Amino acid sequence: MTQQQQRWLVVLSMLALYFIWGSTFLAMRYALESFPPFMMAALRFLISGVLLYGYLRMRGAPRLSFQQWRSSLIIGTLMMCMGNAFVAYAEQWVASGAAAMVIATVPLWTVVFSSFWGHRSHKREWLGIAVGIVGVIVLNMDGNLRASPMGTAALFVAAASWALGSVLGKHMKTAGGAMSSASQMLAGGGVLVVVSLLHGERWTTGPAASPTLRAILAMVFLVIFGSLVAYSAYLYLLRTVRPALATSYAFVNPLVALLLGAWLVGEQVSGCQMLAMLIITISVALVLSVNHDA
Repeated sequence: MTQQQQRWLVVLSMLALYFIWGSTFLAMRYALESFPPFMMAALRFLISGVLLYGYLRMRGAPRLSFQQWRSSLIIGTLMMCMGNAFVAYAEQWVASGAAAMVIATVPLWTVVFSSFWGHRSHKREWLGIAVGIVGVIVLNMDGNLRASPMGTAALFVAAASWALGSVLGKHMKTAGGAMSSASQMLAGGGVLVVVSLLHGERWTTGPAASPTLRAILAMVFLVIFGSLVAYSAYLYLLRTVRPALATSYAFVNPLVALLLGAWLVGEQVSGCQMLAMLIITISVALVLSVNHDA
């Protein structure tokens, strides 16, 4: 792959994270209409993992070693179970905007954990992270933050766990490429099945006990785009660019959620929200400038 091609792939991967993962907060809330949180996450990642793993094996990809499966289990538990599924769990009580605000701390956690392995962050990265967090806080200042203590705690655990799993993935023996995505989703999905059973979750969706069309469509979106496309793009970015850049999506995702609300639900965009857009744009520009220099 030429340098120019790699740059385009980085740009496309970042756009996928910015816009696809920005819409998954709303998609998860729709899916929760019919699926309990841990069951929803288990189905999402198991289906995605089986599809991707089966496709790769048919294309001749080798079997994973015990060490690679062990790494996938650790990373998958941190990212799929304690990371993503805890967000779905929290959204039973916490508004999606508030959830996005807390998840915006992922870049900060990533830079902190990366320092344990000797990664030295540029001053502009720290500045960009600080500005981004301020922007997301401003974005939610005039919102209805229905955060509960339990939901808020789950979100902070999710942000820290996702960041730790992301950093560990660069320092553990993994399958590499798309097979890493497949194995981590399979392993994390398997752990989530156990968590769902231990949590006593049941499939309850009203009198007919069948999922709504909106919940089914949300699950299809989460499987295809939220997992197969975006998660694979994320792992590629973690291998290719600086950690702060790879996790900069956390600052943009709340903006995407805001725009989707204005477009699909007819919500008004306030002056406070417009200011937040400007602040977050500056934060991303700061992080991008460091990656360009590197």
